[in-house]
Amino acid sequence: MRLEVLVSCMDQEDCSIVKKSRLTGDVLIVNQCTENNITEIVTEKQRIRIISTTERGLSNSRNMAIKASDSDICLLCDDDEVFVDNYEKIILDRFCEIPQADIIAFHINNKRTRINKMQRIGRLNSLKLASVQLAFKRNSIIEHDLLFDPLLGAGSGNGCGEENKFLLDCIAKGLKVYFVPIVIANLTKNTSTWFQDYDEVFFYQRGLTTRYMLGLVPSVIYAVYYLLAKHTLYSHRLSIMAAGRTLFKGIRDNRISKEGGCGNKNE
Repeated sequence: MRLEVLVSCMDQEDCSIVKKSRLTGDVLIVNQCTENNITEIVTEKQRIRIISTTERGLSNSRNMAIKASDSDICLLCDDDEVFVDNYEKIILDRFCEIPQADIIAFHINNKRTRINKMQRIGRLNSLKLASVQLAFKRNSIIEHDLLFDPLLGAGSGNGCGEENKFLLDCIAKGLKVYFVPIVIANLTKNTSTWFQDYDEVFFYQRGLTTRYMLGLVPSVIYAVYYLLAKHTLYSHRLSIMAAGRTLFKGIRDNRISKEGGCGNKNE
């Protein structure tokens, strides 16, 4: 099996991100910038491909990388990770040990997961994972026509949640998702392109995306859980009442349309 790391980034002038992230194997970079071209650098030990594109949106970047990859296993990566030694062997060994797995989520230092043991992931726990934790069999994704939803994620205007929607879609198609508590990278503390703070905008968008992904009743149940579980993270900014009011407004407004746009959709 061969692994390729799929890096999503913006306005990179060269491939220095490969060295900064300590990527030693094959890398496919999608660089959202002001031009459209493809560059390839091949050495004895590594192939680096850079797709420069004027297209915007994190989900679009992920999808472009998945379609352009030709590897057996893909690992999603952002521009704020530093990988451990032997990350390739760690990942490929786990797919050999769990041959039924289509997707394996790994542990990333400085990224709270709230899952601490090896297990198969269902719908609820899929909401606890981030895209940078995910490695997957590319053929499983392509054969089931599974991609990231461009209505979610940085650049969409609707906030985060694209990785959770992706995992929910994968599980619905019967793909097997596992979590393995082994560290493959450390997350640095760069400024996020979408997350500023647990403010009103964050909670409103959280309501929108949760309703879009789960539907009305499950989103209400999850919203109550989220308000209680995350209280220590947002209490410096909002009271639980203020956060809940904004969160439920997003659920009620329900303006992300599953038909591919925004508007008033009732379920």
